[in-house]
Amino acid sequence: MFYGAIVWDPWLIVAQIVCLQSLYYVTLGGFTSILVGTRVSRMSLVYFFDYATVTTSTVTGWCVIASFVFSSILGAVYMLYLVERAKKCLDFSATIYIIHLFICIVYGGWPSSITWWVVNGSGIAAMALLGEYLCIRREMRDIPIARYRSIA
Repeated sequence: MFYGAIVWDPWLIVAQIVCLQSLYYVTLGGFTSILVGTRVSRMSLVYFFDYATVTTSTVTGWCVIASFVFSSILGAVYMLYLVERAKKCLDFSATIYIIHLFICIVYGGWPSSITWWVVNGSGIAAMALLGEYLCIRREMRDIPIARYRSIA
């Protein structure tokens, strides 16, 4: 993809947001089923969207927190392949977490737990910063000019 000519393509942006949001929840579901599923008798969406489950007072709460942290780290890797631009990582990270906030509000009300806000604030920061770091490393790679160039 060439980045010289800036073309605003809203369908591409929407597709990237949908892909990132879907991958985030698939990853969150995987980590939650591994970390929390072994501790509870029945898995539920409450571990995704209810702020009361994000707590430091129980081991299950710490497992939920770890699931969110690991999902944000993998979200940065997803941005490396889907977004490909360091300057867009903060925008896409914020979009993922704003959509998550709206879903949480619809599911369980306004999050009144400070732990929930710290975990999600740390998640957005980790996803944005790690995503920018990975994208910058990719953007700064040398461009191969000639593979079989003779040395004279």
